Amino acid sequence: METTNRQEQNEAAGDALSLSCEQWQARLEEWGEPRFRAGQVCQWIYARKVFDYHEMTNLSKALRERLCGEVLMTLPIQIQEQLSQDGTRKFLWQMADGQRVESVLLDHGGHKTACISTQVGCPLKCAFCATGALGFTRNLTVGEILGQFLMMERRCLDRSLQEGVNNIVFMGMGEPLLNEANVLEAIRRLNHPKMRNLGARHITISTSGIVPGIEDLADFEIPVRLSVSLHAPSDALRSKLMPVNRTYPLSRLVEALRLYRQRTGERITIEYVLIDGVNDDPQMAYEMAALLDGLNPYVNLIPYNVPPQGLAGRPSQFQRSPDARVKAFCAALTALHIEFEVRRERGSDILAACGQLAARARS
Repeated sequence: METTNRQEQNEAAGDALSLSCEQWQARLEEWGEPRFRAGQVCQWIYARKVFDYHEMTNLSKALRERLCGEVLMTLPIQIQEQLSQDGTRKFLWQMADGQRVESVLLDHGGHKTACISTQVGCPLKCAFCATGALGFTRNLTVGEILGQFLMMERRCLDRSLQEGVNNIVFMGMGEPLLNEANVLEAIRRLNHPKMRNLGARHITISTSGIVPGIEDLADFEIPVRLSVSLHAPSDALRSKLMPVNRTYPLSRLVEALRLYRQRTGERITIEYVLIDGVNDDPQMAYEMAALLDGLNPYVNLIPYNVPPQGLAGRPSQFQRSPDARVKAFCAALTALHIEFEVRRERGSDILAACGQLAARARS
């Protein structure tokens, strides 16, 4: 309810990034402008990354002045940018109310992926994740979600880092499907042909297993990709690592995944962080295969990343699985004919890897 109210207030105040193309059309038609003006404005913002109305030179001076006065361009403020040895960039953003989030830009050589946050903090309190130790403050609005992406794209262009961002993954701070309405609205804008025009296959939502949200994605008009954090093949262990499992146990989660697979035909990615002596026994690979039988998932094995030093609630009892245990787990998956990869660690030297985002400025 808080996020809905905040979003409604932003739209009422005329927040540019909260407006869909259709809302732009309605607003400009009210001002006596032709419908195509909306497409021009959206192209400036989403394609050219121009956020100053005065620079939108194919608009009349009178329209530019009115836009400046009545439709605010509220963008996140960049507090810090860190560059990893492997080319990963981490950004710390401050929103209009002073709240801060982090997002990450991954450079894969031929293409770039933006890892975007959807909440300030996270309510899920997963035992191995730094973000969960922060607690939950609020959801991000549509404009705040889009603002991270657009600002990172503009940084790419400013630094002549070839072209813009090729892929977006909602895998940053927070649980996207607990901010479902705003995340889906942001995706509609990213996908819209007159806005960012980013293809559905270049958009991934990562969830801890919010069953109602997964069921909604099964019927979502834009067939985005789905990634699910599993991390344990049994309810007992998963509930210890991920309290969300007490609300949505594995039986309900798998049922929702089958529905998504049936309705969309899309392959699901399973995320599985390997923690020494906790969930890395090869027998658990067999249990996972039985649990996901018939889904034909793609499994991402993630080396455990130690959260920032001194963070409240840091799970110091956890350690990364040694190479020998990783190889044994991989051998079991191979024997089971499950396609997988061990994710290459990116950005750990700047605390930008999976589970390390904590929204704190660092020297």
